[in-house]
Amino acid sequence: MIPLSPRELKRTLKRLGINVEELNDVSAVILETKDSEIIIEEPQVVVFTSQGQKVYQIIGRSERVVDKKEFTEISQVGFSEDDVNFVVSQGNVDREVAIQVLKEAGGDIAKALMIIEERRLGRS
Repeated sequence: MIPLSPRELKRTLKRLGINVEELNDVSAVILETKDSEIIIEEPQVVVFTSQGQKVYQIIGRSERVVDKKEFTEISQVGFSEDDVNFVVSQGNVDREVAIQVLKEAGGDIAKALMIIEERRLGRS
């Protein structure tokens, strides 16, 4: 195969009736399955259009898989995914611990962080 520059490739595809367009400023792509969501953060997205049909090429470096059952449990107890992420980052704990502590704290972020700190100090 002869290596082509991106410009030559785009020109060649155009001659074949395929339009190529890169989507800019895409922050995340979410793929929903029956049981989970795959979140691809900061992806490069290219759209190929040919004969009225579009093909999306998604290239990403980091991805997260979120179990829908877990997400439903979170929303039912009164705290959001952002709350979980905040406790994970500020409490320096993993996701499961953050969810458990938020449940114990009734969704109160400050109380959850205090519980984490007390456990570190061995008071609980």
